[in-house]
Amino acid sequence: MRQGHLTLQRYKQTRTDTQKFRTAVWQYYDRRGRHDLPWRQPEPDGTFDPYKIMVSEIMLQQTQVNRVIPKYIAFIAQFPSLEQLASAELGDVLRAWQGLGYNRRAKFLWQAACEIMNSYKGCFPNNETELVKLPGIGKNTARAILAYAFGQPVAYVETNIRTVFIYHYFSNHTEIHDREILAQVQATLPQEASHIRQWYWALMDYGAYLKQTKGNLNKLSKHYVKQSAFHGSKRQVRGAVLRTLSVGPAALPFLQQNIPDIRLRDVLTELEQEGLIQNKGGMFSL
Repeated sequence: MRQGHLTLQRYKQTRTDTQKFRTAVWQYYDRRGRHDLPWRQPEPDGTFDPYKIMVSEIMLQQTQVNRVIPKYIAFIAQFPSLEQLASAELGDVLRAWQGLGYNRRAKFLWQAACEIMNSYKGCFPNNETELVKLPGIGKNTARAILAYAFGQPVAYVETNIRTVFIYHYFSNHTEIHDREILAQVQATLPQEASHIRQWYWALMDYGAYLKQTKGNLNKLSKHYVKQSAFHGSKRQVRGAVLRTLSVGPAALPFLQQNIPDIRLRDVLTELEQEGLIQNKGGMFSL
C-alpha cells in the first residue's frame, strides 16, 4: 500500500475518532449538563463578565462546585464589580471568603482586581501574557478566563478535563504528561469559535460524571498529587484563626484558649507574613 494512501487512511480514522468523541461529550452535556450554574449565565446583553469568570475560576480551584455555588452568589452580591472588589478592605474580602478554604486565593483575587483597576484602568486583560502577570493567575486559569469570558479557542487542562481525555485517549497509559493531553485538547476543539465556551462546560460536566462513575483516573497522570487530609492539618489551624478573627480582633491568649494547637504561633507568623492578618499592639486582626 502506498504511503500516501496509508496517511489518508490514518487521517480519516483520526477525524472519525474525533467526531465520535465530540458527539459523546455533547450528548452528555445536552442530557445532563449543569446549565444553571450561576457563572454560566450571561449578562443581559449576552456577554460574559470576565470579572465574574475570574471570581468563579479562583473559587473553583481545589473546591467542589456545590460548596462554591452559595459562596459565589453571596460574593458577587457583595462585590458585584471589579471596581467594588478593588475598593473593598481585604478584611471584608476574607470574611466573605470564609468557608471556602485556601484563603490566600481571596487575597490574590483582591490583589488582581486592584492591579486591573490601577494598571489597566479597569479594562480587563484579554490575552494570556497580561493575565498571568496578575496575582494568583497561572497559565491554566488565564486560559480558562479567555475561553469562558472571551470565547477564545485556547487549550487548557484541569482535573475534570484531564479525566475526560485520559478515559477516552490514554486509559491504558501511566505517567501521562499534561503536554500529551493538551495536544489532544487542542486537536478536538470545536471549529466554531462560538462553541468554545459551551465545549469546555461540556468537558467539565462530563469529567465530573466520569470521576464519579469511573474512579480517580487522574492517578494515571504524571502530575497527580494526592491532596493531604484537612483534619488535623496546619490548613485547619489557619482556617480557625481566620474564622475567629473574622468576628473581631483578638489577643494571643484568647486565640490560644480557642485554638489549642502547638502550631498556632507559627501559623500566626505565616498569616502575618502573607498579609492576611496584622498584629497591632498584641491584638491580631484581619
